[in-house]
Amino acid sequence: MGELRNTVNGPVLLPGDDGFAEEVAGFNTNNVMEPAVAVGVTSAADVQAVVRYAARNQLPVAVRATGHQVVKDARGAILINTSRMQDIRVDAGNRSARVEAGVDWARASSEAAKHGLAALSGSAPTTSVIGYTLGGGQGPVLGRSQGYAADHVRRIEVVTADGELRQATADSEPDLFWALLGGKGNFGVVTAIEFDLFPVTEFYGGGLHFAGDRMEDLLRVWGAWSSELPEEATTSIAVQRLPPLPELPEPLRGAFVLHVRFAYLGSAEEGERLLAPIRAVAQPLLDGVRMLPYVDSPLIHLDPPTPAPYYDGTTTLREFSPEVLDALVEFAGPASDNALASIEIRALGGAFDREPEVPNAVPTRGVPYVVFAAGVGGPDQAELLRSWLERMVHTFEPWSVDQRRMVNFLSKDEATTPEQVRLVYGAERYDRLARIKRRFDPDNMFRVNHNIRPE
Repeated sequence: MGELRNTVNGPVLLPGDDGFAEEVAGFNTNNVMEPAVAVGVTSAADVQAVVRYAARNQLPVAVRATGHQVVKDARGAILINTSRMQDIRVDAGNRSARVEAGVDWARASSEAAKHGLAALSGSAPTTSVIGYTLGGGQGPVLGRSQGYAADHVRRIEVVTADGELRQATADSEPDLFWALLGGKGNFGVVTAIEFDLFPVTEFYGGGLHFAGDRMEDLLRVWGAWSSELPEEATTSIAVQRLPPLPELPEPLRGAFVLHVRFAYLGSAEEGERLLAPIRAVAQPLLDGVRMLPYVDSPLIHLDPPTPAPYYDGTTTLREFSPEVLDALVEFAGPASDNALASIEIRALGGAFDREPEVPNAVPTRGVPYVVFAAGVGGPDQAELLRSWLERMVHTFEPWSVDQRRMVNFLSKDEATTPEQVRLVYGAERYDRLARIKRRFDPDNMFRVNHNIRPE
């Protein structure tokens, strides 16, 4: 490791070294990474040094920023931790931002808001801007009117397997640019991206928590209501069995609830008019809907802010029909002994369906609904929770949109073979990705992921 330590400014750590466990920790504490060495990079030059070292020694490279998506244990690999790369530059006149690889959405949104601007951020503020965007990036406020975060990237700075730092744009490196946006980390280590910002400072929205025994009545209305919303409005629902945690508000502590999420880019009066059909069904246990500054968009989903042990899975729906609702109620309703903490369905449509001006590899365009479920528990509950996740996928299989999936929602247990990854992307898209992979990573250095193999 002497060679690495002499060329990298950040820490180079081996298993057993002080700080190693923290350097490799993921957000899901069940997913323990065990790389041969972990390097805390501080710059693109550090990343180049690590990649060139890995090439000389024929080692795979894994990348971690905030650790929200750990796909493999990275055994035998070099792990690059980009969390120290925290530079942000907002160009208000150009309505754009450039962020380095360690920046999360909480910090990026805060910086953009100082200029009266907003980005296509996700539901959780602690996720990495770059990891989220490379997987597509589906936001709860701006997405249905603007599309995926990947649709609004202007420039990508990436270190490829040959150790070169490339400036990829739609003009300079069209194939690489296309593949990175949706292909996640298969094509190199992205050190920075530049992306569009929008003149949005606030929205009307939040979450409504209802008693779970009103789930069926509410969802019969939600199914028709959500399909008629304008593109300026976004919604999702989550069937939740919440733990008895003291930090939860009293009505939610240990409760079985239906969480209806809503965001509208317009006035409170019009937003309330749009939401009225949901409010007419039942009185919420907790009402968090109001005018909110854009930086408070994480209040819509209330994703857990701290690491926890969980197992998760995902699928899609081509419709939210009465038959789908009946299947959901049987699977997760009040009479079910379902062990999953949350089963959420996000309504997409709008700009999510439209090809952007500059196409990319995001595979879920045209998918009406995405389903994401999670069960909270450690390895002692793995068999139970995984069986419920498998049942979830099986339950909705008759209404699933082929095998395409939202890449950011794929768990460690999903798309574990080349054939399954090909199904996630669809054959034509995957084959193009594989050809581009052959050009930029012929030895498959970047394979500690949902791997796209070189053609």
